[in-house]
Amino acid sequence: MLGLRLSILAVGRFGAKDPERLLFETYSARLKPAIELVEVEEKRMAGAARQKREGELLLAAVPPGAAIVAMDGRGEVLSSEALAGKLERFRDQGAGKVAFLIGGADGHDENIRKKAAFCYSFGPATWPHLMVRAMLAEQLYRAATIIDGHPYHRA
Repeated sequence: MLGLRLSILAVGRFGAKDPERLLFETYSARLKPAIELVEVEEKRMAGAARQKREGELLLAAVPPGAAIVAMDGRGEVLSSEALAGKLERFRDQGAGKVAFLIGGADGHDENIRKKAAFCYSFGPATWPHLMVRAMLAEQLYRAATIIDGHPYHRA
């Protein structure tokens, strides 16, 4: 469908009955291959040490050779078409894999932003991190349909 393997790497875990999980799984399953979800946690630390450790855990989970996109409130706000364009460029440049990283409550460690190909934002509002996973899965599915010329996205 898209020609890319997509991963969402996130701090924290879905609960078995979280409604956001069902929404994430619905959109993920529409993509072939489905979006890989990797969840990491660090509960023993606090503050900057925790943020740094969460960043280390996220980076360790990035698939080899994947382009990194940091979900960050200070990042670029993109239309669905612009996101589709970014994904096409990754594919056309031979990336093969793209990993979207969602930080913890304190956001990303600066090291994540430095390693990211770009930082992506859903705007200035603060969103629950579980909801961001579902929204991101939908936007990735929408971007794939834009690239494929599928009628799901009607501008």
